[in-house]
Amino acid sequence: KGKATLSRISGVIRIGEDEGRGREVTVVADDGTEEVHLIPGISRLEFKDGDEIFAGDAIVEGPRDPKELLEIKGVRETQQYLVDEVQKVYRDQGVSIHDKHIELVVRQMTRRVRISDPGDSDFLPGEQVDQPIFATTNRNLVEEGKKPAEGRPELMGITKASLATDSWLSAASFQETTRVLTEAAIESRQDKLVGLKENIIIGKLIPAGTGREEYRRVGTHAPDYKPMDFYSSADEEQDLAEWLATQADSSNASDDSFAGAYEADVIDLANGAIEEAIEEI
Repeated sequence: KGKATLSRISGVIRIGEDEGRGREVTVVADDGTEEVHLIPGISRLEFKDGDEIFAGDAIVEGPRDPKELLEIKGVRETQQYLVDEVQKVYRDQGVSIHDKHIELVVRQMTRRVRISDPGDSDFLPGEQVDQPIFATTNRNLVEEGKKPAEGRPELMGITKASLATDSWLSAASFQETTRVLTEAAIESRQDKLVGLKENIIIGKLIPAGTGREEYRRVGTHAPDYKPMDFYSSADEEQDLAEWLATQADSSNASDDSFAGAYEADVIDLANGAIEEAIEEI
């Protein structure tokens, strides 16, 4: 509701007169292709007559429809638009959030591809598959000289993205538990327990850190190990002990000489005081 009209081609914009039913805005591409839009008179245009416009740009003010933007600009532009719009809401409230947290959610919303032509693959028309599986399958088909599958990216809401996970345990714990369990039973699906949530549900270690299978198999094997020699040999330790003893003796001797000199000074001061007292008497 209230979404902006997007241009599907790049070119120069031509704005007609308002004849009561709205204004005709025409986008003329470099090759002569024209795209005509009927804009209501109350809408505020983002461009002036003769301005250059690019595919995916909004002709009038308003939010852009992400699904329409996905058809025109592709996945990357749509992902960036969603991140920017979410960040705009938080920044208006003075909240600072790193992009990576929002990007993680947006990536899950755009990770599915709907098959339009299965080619020589085992996919079915209309089936939704993960982007990595789709790309890997097509790469293998091309290497074998077969026809790759064709599909278009899908934009799902957060709820649908959560239910579209490969783990039926994770999906059933979120929403629509009855439907998810029924479909999993009918299709005889198996949960490979590769995610975080499904492992927590059944009480297993999470697949992170020491919970990962490859880390649990790590052991110690060092056939060429040799213990390191001591930093100092026995002779060096004996020399060090003798040197420390010498330092201790010299320190004691200096203390004795200092004590003797101090005692002589005290006696001289006492004798001087006695002589002064006798003279006064």
